[in-house]
Amino acid sequence: MKKTFLLLTLLLLTVQNQIFSQSIEGDWNGALNISGVQLRLIFHIEQTENGLKGTMDSPDQGAKGLPVSTISFKNSILMLSMKQIGMEYQGTLSGDSIIGKFTQMGAKLPLNLYRKAIEITTLIRSQEPKKPYNYYVEEVTFKNTKDGNTLAGTLTLPNKTEKTPVVVLISGSGAQNRDEELMGHKPFLVIADYLTSNGIGVLRFDDRGTGSSTGDYNPATTADLANDAEAAVAYLMTRNQVDKKNIGLIGHSEGGIIAPMVAAKNKNVAFIILLAGPGLRGDKILGLQTVAVAKANGASDELVERMLKFNKGSYELVLNSNDKEKLKTDLENYLQKAFKENPNFAPGLSTEQLNSYIYTTVAQMTSPWMKYYIKYDPYTTLTKLKIPVLALNGAKDTQVAPKENLNAIRKAFDESGNKKLTTIELPNLNHLFQESTTGSPTEYPKIEQTFSPIALEQMNSWIHKQLK
Repeated sequence: MKKTFLLLTLLLLTVQNQIFSQSIEGDWNGALNISGVQLRLIFHIEQTENGLKGTMDSPDQGAKGLPVSTISFKNSILMLSMKQIGMEYQGTLSGDSIIGKFTQMGAKLPLNLYRKAIEITTLIRSQEPKKPYNYYVEEVTFKNTKDGNTLAGTLTLPNKTEKTPVVVLISGSGAQNRDEELMGHKPFLVIADYLTSNGIGVLRFDDRGTGSSTGDYNPATTADLANDAEAAVAYLMTRNQVDKKNIGLIGHSEGGIIAPMVAAKNKNVAFIILLAGPGLRGDKILGLQTVAVAKANGASDELVERMLKFNKGSYELVLNSNDKEKLKTDLENYLQKAFKENPNFAPGLSTEQLNSYIYTTVAQMTSPWMKYYIKYDPYTTLTKLKIPVLALNGAKDTQVAPKENLNAIRKAFDESGNKKLTTIELPNLNHLFQESTTGSPTEYPKIEQTFSPIALEQMNSWIHKQLK
């Protein structure tokens, strides 16, 4: 679900001091190696009248300009901290390199920084299309008039002139680019190529504040992101090449919440596809996710039960709160007490590291997005849909539990009397619709396949059956 920095922790490194007079100012590039995938980080450091200041970019996560809380550079030792993500870094300057360790709340990774940009290791992604494409491709922009931001995307059409049905791809949670790029995979690029090659146009776009789109993603809720998706539909209504009676939405994960939101109030949407779309309230999804991910990674039943109880307490505080400042205080007190009673939850963490973890967790739990997500129940919106809907889920999805969410979706359609629902649980597929072994998110980067051909064909054949 919501993309955050992986948990990493401090391992001190002893090296000889180098030339003290060397400058630390400028851009420093590094890459964390996480489960076989490189995650690039770029630190921008400048000298000001008040001392060193800096920001950090994580281009592979679409994050830019994250403020560094503190910076010190003495005797060739660079120390950085970022309270909002519970991160610390310590390294020793040696020429044009900094040799050091990146730390974040209980986990640790080496991270060396360099003046030169990092070259990412090429991963095998055999499904990614190669240019030249056998269809028309156009880079486009369109305006969200409600919120004032401009979205940038790519429109692919079977040909440049004929009217064609078009679908809008809506990404999952976290700031995503138009390809929904994640851990070396570009599922939306693969989907767009497949559908366009089979006669279905596709519009995919960068989330607000990501890639070439303007706006600020951080304060946005799911409802705000729905305004962006609705702006995409409005844009398609202005294009002569679009068959305006056959505009559809395909939403993945959180996009599967957004698609019904848009379709329920926009008569220009003819059909939608939910890829791992939630049917349950956010806290229920997160609870099931805790259990599934933990078990997929070998956690004992006892630990899973304790984790579930631990998380449930924090969700209940969010559900029952309308005062942000009081919620912050309540969450901090709850977490302090929980860690005191369950020291095994944070083995080996210093008091400072534990406080940093609590600070980060409280900030995440009280963010506009998380509060909205935990409280939002898609059930009522689903009952308002009168159009055809295809709900696809992978049987090994550990992030959006397939059986429980598909059952909730079916229940909503039974209540509304809409007989145009098709639900399919595809064997062996994970949350990204890859053929997988356990379904754990740790598998995502290791799998060569980006998107199951079976799932692609299910979408394509279903869409063609809906065309008027």
